[in-house]
Amino acid sequence: MSPRSDNEVSLRDRALRILARREHSRTELAAKLARYCEDSAEIDTLLATLCEEGWLSDNRYAEQMVRHRNGQFGTRRIRQELREKGVASEIIDAELNAVMHDDLAVARALWQRKFGQLPDSDKEKARQVRFLQSRGFGYDVILKILRNLEDE
Repeated sequence: MSPRSDNEVSLRDRALRILARREHSRTELAAKLARYCEDSAEIDTLLATLCEEGWLSDNRYAEQMVRHRNGQFGTRRIRQELREKGVASEIIDAELNAVMHDDLAVARALWQRKFGQLPDSDKEKARQVRFLQSRGFGYDVILKILRNLEDE
């Protein structure tokens, strides 16, 4: 075998070991493999092969991420995390629509578990709002939660 084919096998083995632990997006895996190979064309070829063989799939990665994050984070946060990992907008939209993510219900459940009672001061209200915003919920959803609870 030539040294180049040994390198390709080694790179492929690395990629498969990485994918055996958990799903990765194509961009994420390329970044991890870039540490071991300076030739970006070689990495692109390998990633294309892994996609064709079914080892690598942005759709599967997005599906897993949405399923894992559902109930813990809002749509905005999940969408941003997937964008950061290099997943295409069409895939993100399809996966989020498939789950029918209800931000209001998720945010209300998180709020109930974390706080359980209305804020008694502006400082506490700001703390609750910051918590829900950090979880990826829009201000409109947060206000609905706090206002509906005040109305009850």
